[in-house]
Amino acid sequence: MSAEDLENYETDMELQLYREYRDVVNLFSYVVETERRFYLANHVDLQARAADGEVYFDLTLQDAWVWDVYRTARFVKSVRVITFKDVNVEELIKSDDLQIPKDGELGHL
Repeated sequence: MSAEDLENYETDMELQLYREYRDVVNLFSYVVETERRFYLANHVDLQARAADGEVYFDLTLQDAWVWDVYRTARFVKSVRVITFKDVNVEELIKSDDLQIPKDGELGHL
C-alpha cells in the first residue's frame, strides 16, 4: 500500500466517521471533550477529585457514542474516564427546545 493509498483510506474513514456523527448527534443530550476523545452521551457525571495534591476528573458517561475512527463499536452503554486535563461538557440544544422568533419579533437592535 502506498503512502497516497493510506492517506486516501484515512481520509475516507474520517469522512465516514463524520457522517455517522451527523446521523447520530440528535440522539444525544451532551457533547463531552477530553484531551484524548470526543463523546456524545445522554447522561454525564463529572466529579473533580484530589489525591496526593493532584486534581483529576472522574467522568462517567451512560449511553454514549465515541468519536474514534479505529473503533468498530462506537456505541457504548457505559464508559468511565479518568483524566488530569480539563473536561468540556456541553448540553446540546434539541430542535424542539429552540424557539425561533417569527418575522418581526426580533425587535430593534
